[in-house]
Amino acid sequence: MRYVAEPPPVEERVALPAGFAAGGARAGIKASGRPDLGIVAVTTSAPATAAAAFTLNLVQAAPVRLSRAHLASSGGVARGLTVTSGCANAATGPAGDDDQAEIAGALAGALGCATDEILCASTGLIGTRLPVTHVLEGIAALAARGLAADDGGLEAFATAMMTTDTRLKAATTTIALAGDDQVSVRSVRVSGVAKGVGMIHPRMATMIAVVLTDAAAEPALLADLLRDASAASFEQTSVDGDTSTNDTVFLLASGTSGAAAPTPGSPEAALLGAAIAAVCRSLARQQAADGEGATSLITCLVTGAADLVDARAVSRSVVRSNLVKAAVHGHDPNWGRIAAAAGAATRPDGSTVGLEVATLSIGLAGHAVFGGAPLAFDATAVSAAMHGGEVLIEVDLGRGEATAEAFGCDLSEAYVRENSAYST
Repeated sequence: MRYVAEPPPVEERVALPAGFAAGGARAGIKASGRPDLGIVAVTTSAPATAAAAFTLNLVQAAPVRLSRAHLASSGGVARGLTVTSGCANAATGPAGDDDQAEIAGALAGALGCATDEILCASTGLIGTRLPVTHVLEGIAALAARGLAADDGGLEAFATAMMTTDTRLKAATTTIALAGDDQVSVRSVRVSGVAKGVGMIHPRMATMIAVVLTDAAAEPALLADLLRDASAASFEQTSVDGDTSTNDTVFLLASGTSGAAAPTPGSPEAALLGAAIAAVCRSLARQQAADGEGATSLITCLVTGAADLVDARAVSRSVVRSNLVKAAVHGHDPNWGRIAAAAGAATRPDGSTVGLEVATLSIGLAGHAVFGGAPLAFDATAVSAAMHGGEVLIEVDLGRGEATAEAFGCDLSEAYVRENSAYST
């Protein structure tokens, strides 16, 4: 039996779970002098359990390859992680791999742990080398002055990850799980921070995110929960149709809450999974809303699909359509673009989705506009409703009970200006 738990409410704020310390610094990677080095360390006597999801782009950055290898070598545990911004360390050849290994070794030395207990991520310009000397000096300085085991430390870490982001992205929630004694009830926190507003498209996670929890969980369970959470959130987000070389999501569990480790398939595992998924959903929505040049968040809710694969495929197809994105930017209630995008959706194996025009219904910004045939509606009223910060597109396939959502943003002139002037 598979248990399903309702998602808990999420707050968009920074909140560091117990068992971690974090910080950010200026290491000299960015020419602007802004913060560009972030560190999270595990403060417990035992390492945290860890899981990750990575880009499916065949051109994978050095930190992606290194972190994948370290998770396999360590058996799914971590003592610390570092994120550098301003340089992707992607397509840099063997020298880039050596650079990343040296950085991981330096952090391992600072934290007093094995090198394979360090995870790394980078974001920024592809094809350039990291200034390793500056990064090593930054790690030593940040470790010497001490990482902060408070919300401010995590905020500094999140700030150091940002590149073209216009605002920090954070989410947190708490749930109640049974204590180790199986009698008491313990509060468990799940928090996440993320960066990424461009080069975002559903292939895995489409940005860098770090999710931390003070829950106890085995690596295999964490991996399962993260896979499910990413599939419903980060993999359902598209800003511009481009998949990065560096996409990474880390999930670490410190086990300091005093709650018992959930067993796979249990109600407790479902509850923890729902909390992780809720945090990931919030981060994904914040990313889409802050898409480069964006003025509107687009949410496409698909209902009535024959199965979950169809529902996800159709919702993704709608939010990634440039014609739909342009119509949203212009507040144009052109539902024909939505219908066309839905009909062009394909499943991951390339097969077509279950869709028939006769059973297709479309709602735009709270107004019914199509129901197997065009519906009469007040175009002026719908256009006015599309001026809000979020435009909801509802698509009912009329084929079953499955539902899914995807997140995107409008396409503006500012996106073109930014990406013609900024190297990625």
